[in-house]
Amino acid sequence: MNIGVLALQGAFREHRIMLESLGCIVTEVRLPKHLEGLDGVIFPGGESTTIGKLMVHYDFIAALRDYHANGGAIFATCAGAILLATDIVGSDQPRLGLLEMRVKRNAFGRQVDSFETPLEVKGLSQTFPALFIRAPILESVGEGVEVLATFDSQIVLARKGRLLASSFHPELTADTRLHKFFLEQVVQPKAVSALA
Repeated sequence: MNIGVLALQGAFREHRIMLESLGCIVTEVRLPKHLEGLDGVIFPGGESTTIGKLMVHYDFIAALRDYHANGGAIFATCAGAILLATDIVGSDQPRLGLLEMRVKRNAFGRQVDSFETPLEVKGLSQTFPALFIRAPILESVGEGVEVLATFDSQIVLARKGRLLASSFHPELTADTRLHKFFLEQVVQPKAVSALA
């Protein structure tokens, strides 16, 4: 399976290492042409404003929307989830607007307020060690968006079809289960349906 990691800014190396540990071929996506032939793409955490500006500069907005429209799967973590949202509280920054949700940036505080907590995740038999760093919350989600995890009654993990969004950083833990979920439940159904 060939998975791309958007490598414009942020924690893309950590995602690459985790994906390689699961046997994936990993492509660092730096230009729209790098999306060709990928089974899925991960949007890493980082600085959403900076990544958004770089996406505009390198003509990624239309390319990524086309990629998803043509069957591509996307897993967006932290800043990546902000870029995936249709609505960002108090911001008109560039975004893909693919997942119907309202997101609030830095909802859990600044860098010094970072924390890890065991999180109940739908579909996982044991809690997941969720690491929150300047994390957003998903204030609300649209019709058909499945909430997979909450923390303090706030949505922090959601999915719709070939889109998966997380407020926290699974790539900064030793737990590969969310990446496996993305590969097996979000990416793989597309690969299977293509064979039908």
